Amino acid sequence: MTRVPAPALFVVSGLTQYVGAAVAVGLFAVLPAPTVAWLRVAVSALLLVAWRRPWREREPGGGHGPASGRPVWRGRRLGVAVAFGVALAVMNVAFYVAIDHLPLGTAVAVEFLGPVAVAALTGRGWRERGAVVVAAGGVALLAGVQLGAGPSAGVGLLAALGSAAAWAAYILLGRRVALAGGPGSDALAGLAVAMAAGGLVLAPVLAPGAAPLLADGRLLGLVVVVAVCSSLVPYGLEQLVLRRVSAATFAVLLALLPATATVVGAVGLRQAPALPELVGLALVSGAILLAGRPRTAGPEVAAG
Repeated sequence: MTRVPAPALFVVSGLTQYVGAAVAVGLFAVLPAPTVAWLRVAVSALLLVAWRRPWREREPGGGHGPASGRPVWRGRRLGVAVAFGVALAVMNVAFYVAIDHLPLGTAVAVEFLGPVAVAALTGRGWRERGAVVVAAGGVALLAGVQLGAGPSAGVGLLAALGSAAAWAAYILLGRRVALAGGPGSDALAGLAVAMAAGGLVLAPVLAPGAAPLLADGRLLGLVVVVAVCSSLVPYGLEQLVLRRVSAATFAVLLALLPATATVVGAVGLRQAPALPELVGLALVSGAILLAGRPRTAGPEVAAG
């Protein structure tokens, strides 16, 4: 994975999310949209915790064998992981509420204000800041923003803005979790702790809506597919990317997600992109190239 270019990992992430979204559409008739978003996080957390067993990760030294040190998930490191998980869960739930009240394109464009803010605040030069502005324009064109307002547009707008704020926190906190423990640590173990925390925090509010799963094995299977494709795989890949690029560059790379959906629609579903979408693809591609150009003033620092 370390040799795979970061944009390629984002394309894989976008493809899996596209599959997960297609399956999730069928769940909205049975389960409330916020509950589906919470289930994505909760089920992914169960799978990741069972797979990575984060409680076994120990600090080096202090005895003989890999499990001789103190547990790493305590104190500040645990607190950052919990905050990251809550931001991740809130981001998902708020976005699902937003698309329940707003056109999808409008919600996507408003939510992307989160990455734009991260790039503006953490970018180390005109290139990173300029790239995310170009990417934001591409996302707006790809999403097909509609400005029409319905009776519940205010609720949708607030939810989209909340999702944008949570997305910004997700990038900043997620990078701290990804870099914690050094390059030899298990990035997916940190994601498991974070998602478990996020799922638990929102469970009292959203878990009751998942009651139909108890009587329908097929429905549960679909939820697992959505969790794996829409949360486990993409967020796992993003943890790997967050170890390798700055927060500002990561924010630009996020524009590849709607771009990938447009390409999949054109190739797989024969949905020819309109002129605005073609311009959007060109802007996103230009932003990725601009953000990915090597620095001339020295290597990029690891922390941000």
